[in-house]
Amino acid sequence: MEAVAKTKYLKGSPRKTRLVIDMIRGENVSRALAILKFTDKRAADPIAQCLSSAIANATYKAEQENIAIDPDDLWVKTCFVDMGPTKGRKRMRPAPQGRAYREQRHYCHITIHVTSEDQPKTEKELRAEAAKAKKAAAPKVEKKKAEKPAAKKAEKAKAEEIEAKVETPAVEDVAEATPVEAVEAATVETEAAAPAVEESSADASVESTQEGSEETGKE
Repeated sequence: MEAVAKTKYLKGSPRKTRLVIDMIRGENVSRALAILKFTDKRAADPIAQCLSSAIANATYKAEQENIAIDPDDLWVKTCFVDMGPTKGRKRMRPAPQGRAYREQRHYCHITIHVTSEDQPKTEKELRAEAAKAKKAAAPKVEKKKAEKPAAKKAEKAKAEEIEAKVETPAVEDVAEATPVEAVEAATVETEAAAPAVEESSADASVESTQEGSEETGKE
């Protein structure tokens, strides 16, 4: 639900009035009325009356269209101040030594537009949400960074275990191979020693036969 309220020919300069109306732009109507209540500016009371008129227009329009709205859900969608006529608003102010200063008085027009639609998020809210999202994402990144070294360590440990498993059978094979080699070396030594034994036995037999022949010759 939307409604508009206007105040025309308000005495005062538009520049001074804009200082006050900029304070309620985009605010909830209840908060806007509180801000205007405690604002020490001459334009605050006329702006508060215009805002109250806009709220009343919105509620009346909702009743005419058979729509139920809560006045507290209304917020100031747009508000601006236009310059009014200045014709016939010139004044003279006395000055020293019989002189006079000319003054130009001003009028201004105030327009306030309220609505009950969903209020868009402000830049501050968007920044706050972005900061929260970054903070929420930061622990995940830290966990991932912490998991990467752990995964690397686990991979290294697995690789070392696999290497150890591969190396241990080779050692066992070497250990198992050594007795066989020792047996083979023993057999080679026995084979090499057998001819020597046979030669020694043959020499002994030759000597015994020579001694026997000598004894028979003597006899």
